Amino acid sequence: MSEYRQVGKEDLLAIAGFIDRERLLFGEEINEEYSHDELASKRVYPTLVARVTSTEEVSRLMAYANEHHIAVTPRGAGTGLVGASVAVEQGIMIDTTLMNHILELDEENLTLTVEPGVLLMELKGYVEEKGFYYPPDPGEKSATIGGNISTNAGGMTAVKYGVTRDYVRALEVVLADGTVLQLGGKVVKNSSGYDLKDMVIGSEGTLAFVTKAVLKLLPLPKKTVSLLVPYPTLEQAIGTVPLIIQSKSVPTAIEFMEREVILDAEEYLGRKFPDNQADAYLLLKFDGNTMEEIASYYDDTAQICLDQGAIDILIADTEERSTPVWKTRGAFLEAIKASTSEMDEVDVVVPRNKVNAFVEYVHELRQQLGIRIKSFGHAGDGNLHVYILRDDMPEDKWQEMLDKSMSSMYAKARELRGQVSGEHGIGLAKRPYLKESLPEASLRLMQGIKQVFDPNNILNPHKVCQA
Repeated sequence: MSEYRQVGKEDLLAIAGFIDRERLLFGEEINEEYSHDELASKRVYPTLVARVTSTEEVSRLMAYANEHHIAVTPRGAGTGLVGASVAVEQGIMIDTTLMNHILELDEENLTLTVEPGVLLMELKGYVEEKGFYYPPDPGEKSATIGGNISTNAGGMTAVKYGVTRDYVRALEVVLADGTVLQLGGKVVKNSSGYDLKDMVIGSEGTLAFVTKAVLKLLPLPKKTVSLLVPYPTLEQAIGTVPLIIQSKSVPTAIEFMEREVILDAEEYLGRKFPDNQADAYLLLKFDGNTMEEIASYYDDTAQICLDQGAIDILIADTEERSTPVWKTRGAFLEAIKASTSEMDEVDVVVPRNKVNAFVEYVHELRQQLGIRIKSFGHAGDGNLHVYILRDDMPEDKWQEMLDKSMSSMYAKARELRGQVSGEHGIGLAKRPYLKESLPEASLRLMQGIKQVFDPNNILNPHKVCQA
């Protein structure tokens, strides 16, 4: 029996007293999309969905849920891959997609204040039109900034610019009891006690509900150049990465990909990649204010690549040349998904010099198990995306292969001194592997922090470190 009270019609009437009934979905009014995120393997319908428009509404809703011990699940665009926005205990789901306003661009302090439902692609487009740059660049551009903050999203530019946490100056959050808190500020540095802001970032909606964010911006680089570098083997491609990092070139992104994934993307997009003959590729991007500045970086990098066995160096120095390359890279996930009936993902992160060892292990594992496994990832920061594909396996065989492959890969990541997730988070799906990878003392601290923030455990229960 659940420890949570379920939402009834009397709750609907009470909540409709402070949130318009037309923005509340109850029972059979709830669309199927609210039952899952992109992981899709775990499906549970919330009993009530509230499409909130203000911090006040979130505050009153949280206070009501806390008083009546109703589970609450935060949700943005639903693009997550670990079941973090699945309403395991049904209850109330708070949908932030109507809180989608850009509130302030402060050009003097180089900050942008936004609501959590603003889409990443809209945020980036807005600031770039005005000559500014928000560097975090996760592959899913239709995700909300609130979702990015909840998972501390990274993406392709992390090798040079860092991750979401590095660009959040301040947060407005609502605690489980409805209390509204301001964390951080527009200051550049802060040593004023424990950093509660950074604790909320990456907590996947289990500690507090983000209702506003002040983001750090940079001046927009005026020029970018991409290099597509084919190699005879993946080992040679990955082996080049530490040498590039050690040089002074500082690429914006260093991605690795294999031919089989490129072919999937070609079929999915219906267009050819500039080169698909080599077994493995590095894709690099450089940015700067002049082509001369960038050329000084990529000339050195190109020579390093050639010295390590690169077949060629394909330079994309115009938008016309670079856009198809990066669009293909951005389509890898959807292309792999379209090639099978169901899939699950491992997004381990390992030390950069261990990337090849992990990928080679994945190749051995798929031969051993006789199943399809595809991979690509961020070679510059050691974050790999590995997809186990179901194809036509019956359910019992699929679950057996999924358990075997995931357990094996996470064990290998631990052996290589890696971590369970580089950017997608733990959510519901990866909890067992987090428990295996962390010391008991770390888990107890996490659970204690959760208890302090949310004594009644109503915020996104059963996620991250919770039972």
